[in-house]
Amino acid sequence: MTDLIAKTAIDRRLAEIVSPVIEGLGFELVRIRLMGGKTRTLQIMADRPDGGIEVDECARISTAVSAALDVEDPIEDAYVLEVSSPGIDRPLTRLKDFDAWRGWEARIETTELIDGRRRFKGTIQGTEDNEVLVEIEDQGEPVTIGLQFDWLSDAKLILTDELITEMLRQRKDAGVIDESQFDEIEETEADEEDDASPAPETKH
Repeated sequence: MTDLIAKTAIDRRLAEIVSPVIEGLGFELVRIRLMGGKTRTLQIMADRPDGGIEVDECARISTAVSAALDVEDPIEDAYVLEVSSPGIDRPLTRLKDFDAWRGWEARIETTELIDGRRRFKGTIQGTEDNEVLVEIEDQGEPVTIGLQFDWLSDAKLILTDELITEMLRQRKDAGVIDESQFDEIEETEADEEDDASPAPETKH
């Protein structure tokens, strides 16, 4: 079984290096991507096992990961390291994510055509063996389909008001924020993947 944490060979190599470091700090690697461009960017998304990571914790991860990468030196060119939380409309990169976010809407893409389509939008219904269960609308009727996890090329939650409210509730229950912060967070929340809280960038 594969996962969507790392897609390319270099991403998988980088994941092998940084994942133990991140786990040693008590967090989990959610996704890693080495992006091209004039200066390459290594994007790392991390989270607590139970969710909810803060900017200062991203900075701690960035410092530790940077040190490990300096030793291993797997990237030949200069690059910028960015460590962030997964954000509210988070990517779903592990099979367990589809159980954790059961009942929420997601967009899913597959590597191959399935019944003539690669893109699916629906409500996550958990997992069964190695299948992701998704309730979609078919000719106006709700139908639950099973997609092999290995077939997936991309998956992420859909940003909704309900999801924002739920995330805020979870953070409040965890003592991360208090109610006085709710209005400010809702006003500044973006609907892009980059809404995640980034740590300061580290250049290499």
